[in-house]
Amino acid sequence: MTGRGGEGDPLWFLREFPVKDSDRLAMDNCHGVVVASAIFGDHDKVRQPRGLGSRTLQTVCFFMFIDELTIRGLKVHNILADKDREEEMIGAWRVVRVQSGRLPYENLAMNGVIPKHLVHRLFPNSKFSIWVDAKLELMVDPLLLLHSLVISQNVDMAISKHPFNVHTMEEAMATARWKKWGDVESLRVQMETYCENGLQPWSPSKLPYPTDVPDTALILRRHGLHNDLFSCLLFNELEAFNPRDQLAFAYVRDSMNPKIKLNMFEVEVFEQVAVEYRHNLKPLRDGAAAQQKTRRASSRAVKGSACEDYLMKMWGESTDWDK
Repeated sequence: MTGRGGEGDPLWFLREFPVKDSDRLAMDNCHGVVVASAIFGDHDKVRQPRGLGSRTLQTVCFFMFIDELTIRGLKVHNILADKDREEEMIGAWRVVRVQSGRLPYENLAMNGVIPKHLVHRLFPNSKFSIWVDAKLELMVDPLLLLHSLVISQNVDMAISKHPFNVHTMEEAMATARWKKWGDVESLRVQMETYCENGLQPWSPSKLPYPTDVPDTALILRRHGLHNDLFSCLLFNELEAFNPRDQLAFAYVRDSMNPKIKLNMFEVEVFEQVAVEYRHNLKPLRDGAAAQQKTRRASSRAVKGSACEDYLMKMWGESTDWDK
């Protein structure tokens, strides 16, 4: 995968994602397991992982990416020093300050998916990674998690099922209903594009994948060709449409050949390994404010839509699953 705009320089991406040289060197030197998280817009607290083994901190790298808004919030509570230091730690986490004015995207969420889905680019020498949304508190040692959910299952990635939705279209409707993305018209265009290019609702024919919708708050990865390609292809979809990664997940997964090996584990497992908190929501500032404006979808009937066949199958009004 090359950078945005087709640049072939492998360092192009890191130049666009503004981290200082000492942090980049530390990221390069993480050769085993990295646990990564990010707080942009001061929307979460820094939550410390629990249940760590006696030697985990010696073998696992914990990196937290934060922007300037978050830095100001941490300084107010005396959690972070006023001056930028060569190496800054908050508990288990090494803090990486990114300069908001130099981030590639105006949208905070889109900047957040850079360390989330391109972790193999930021940590090119790591063999495994765990992404932990900042709203989560990890309750189990990451080495135990990787062994039980990835290594012992012989998979490329482990990720939780969504607690409610099974079909991508269900997630798209929920995204519009709960205003998780304000441009509803663009959601319609995205779904119709996927339908035109072959996306089907979940059915038993997709087994061993048990669902089309994951909970992407916790992602465990074995770095390698299949996983890195999947992550890059998924990121391309987010850049093309929006940072709601659950909407593009099944489209990218089903389009790959050979298929990525996935352990989509039960929600009950997720609830045992992490505690989920609410985001510290605030009025969006800077360029992200534009997302606040809701843009309704155009009025169109299901009949004749590119997703008509998809919807009929999802609603159980068609038995033709082979088309």
